[in-house]
Amino acid sequence: MRFAAWIVAWIVAASLAFGVAPARAGDPPVAVAASVAVSGDRTILEFDMSAAVDVRAFYLSDPDRLVLDMPAVRFDLPVATGEPDSVPGGKAKGLVKSFRFGEFARGKSRVVIDLARPARLVSAKPARIAGAAYRLRIALAPVGAARFAALARKQAPEPGAKPAKAAKSDRPVIMLDPGHGGIDSGAVGVAGAVEKDIVLAFAMSVADSLRAGGRFKVEMTRTDDSFVPLDKRVELARAAGAALMISIHADSLPSAQGVAGATIYTAAAKASDKEAARMAARENGADAAGGIVAATGDSAVNGILFDLTRRETATYSRVFSRDLAKRMAGAFRMNANPERSAGFRVLIAPDVPSVLIELGYLSNADDVKKLRDPAWREGAAGAIASAVRDFFAPKGKPKAKADQAAR
Repeated sequence: MRFAAWIVAWIVAASLAFGVAPARAGDPPVAVAASVAVSGDRTILEFDMSAAVDVRAFYLSDPDRLVLDMPAVRFDLPVATGEPDSVPGGKAKGLVKSFRFGEFARGKSRVVIDLARPARLVSAKPARIAGAAYRLRIALAPVGAARFAALARKQAPEPGAKPAKAAKSDRPVIMLDPGHGGIDSGAVGVAGAVEKDIVLAFAMSVADSLRAGGRFKVEMTRTDDSFVPLDKRVELARAAGAALMISIHADSLPSAQGVAGATIYTAAAKASDKEAARMAARENGADAAGGIVAATGDSAVNGILFDLTRRETATYSRVFSRDLAKRMAGAFRMNANPERSAGFRVLIAPDVPSVLIELGYLSNADDVKKLRDPAWREGAAGAIASAVRDFFAPKGKPKAKADQAAR
C-alpha cells in the first residue's frame, strides 16, 4: 500500500477511534497523491483519494489531450506535480507528457492530460485500497492518429451561459481580470510561487484601492480559484458595461532568472517584439490548459463597425498604458521595455479599453519576494488605482476623449 493512501486510511480510522467527526457530509473528496507508471504499451496515471468519484472523459486535438471531468475534488497536491517534465519521477512517462488538475466550474473538477502521442482511454475507475481510501486508476493505450482524430471530434459542452447585459452604472465600471485560475495554474516560479494565486491576491488589493472613495464600481472576472475561459472574461467585461479592463498576470522565464520587472501590454494585430509575441502565445494558451476549445469570432459585431470601434478603443488603451507606466514606475521595478503590444485574446473587446499587466517574473526571487509582501502589494496596487483615477476625467469620461477633441 502506498504511504499516502495509508495516511488517508489512518486519519479516517483515528478520527472514528477517538470520537473525532470525519469530514462533513457534502465536503469534496481529497486527492493526496499522484503517480505515473508504464506497463507494457499502457500508461497508468493514478490519484489516491479519500472517496470514489465518477469520471466523464473526452478528447481534444491540437494539441492532443485527454480531459476527465468529475465532481468537485480538493487536490492536496503541489501544482508542479503535473507540470511538463515534472510528473513524478522527474520526466514525462509513456503516453503522458504532462497533466493538470483543479477546479473547472462550481462543483466540478477536471484533470487534463497532455499526450505524448495519440492515445485512448482504456479505463478510469476508482477502487478501494484501504479503509475509506480509494485509488482512481486512469489507463491509457496508444492509437493511430486517424482514430484519435475521430475521438476528438466529439467535444464537451462548456459550462455557463453568455451573461445578460447589465444595467448601466452611474459610475465608471472597472473590470479587474486576475489571470488563470482553477485547473489553469499559470506560471509556477521559485519558492513555490503560483501565478493564479499571486495575481488574485494582487487584484483584490487593486479592487480595495479602487473602491475606496466610491468613485468607481469594481467588478472581477473571478474572486476565487476558479477557471474562466478567455472569451468568457471578455464577455463579462462587455456585459458589465466596463469602461476599462485590467488583466493581471505574472511571467516566468526559468532560463533567464535575472530578468525582472513589470510590463504593460495592449492589443495589436502584430506583436511589437519577439518577447511580446511569446507572452501572447503563452497567455492565449490558457483555454488549452483548461481543456476547452476556444470560441472563434463575435457574431454580435460586424466587420466595419467592429474595426471602427476597435480603433477608438485602442487609442484609449494606449493612453491609459502610457499613464499607467508612469504611475507604476514609482512603485514597481519596471522591465527595460515596459510598454509592448501583441494579439492577446483577453484584450479584444472592441468597446472596452483594455491592458494586460505582467507584474513581474516568478522565476526571479526578488520579484516573488515583493509580490508576496502585503505591504508592497498594497502600495503597488495603490499606484495602479491612481493611474485609473487619473485616466478618468469628471463624469467618468476617459482623458482620451479630451485628447481626441483637441486634435
